[in-house]
Amino acid sequence: MARVAVEQSLSQISKLLRDNGYEVVDLGNWQQVVDAVVITGQDVNVLGDESRTNTGAPVINAEGMTASEVFHAVHQRLSPTEHR
Repeated sequence: MARVAVEQSLSQISKLLRDNGYEVVDLGNWQQVVDAVVITGQDVNVLGDESRTNTGAPVINAEGMTASEVFHAVHQRLSPTEHR
C-alpha cells in the first residue's frame, strides 16, 4: 500500500486517498518514508521548492485542483503502468 503525506488542511483529499486504498499520514508529523507528498501550495518552500523530496517521492501541489484531480495525479505518479 502506498503511503502519502498530505497537508492537514487537505482533509477531502486525505479522505479520497484513504477511501481508495492509500495510507495517508499528516505532513506535519511526517517521520516515515512516504511514496508521495501533497501540499497546498501556500507554503511552497516547505519542501525547498522541489518537485521531489530527498527520498525521491513526488510532490504534488494541490493548488487550484479538485480532490479528484489530486487523487488522479497521485495515482498516476505511483502507478507502475504508464498513463497518458
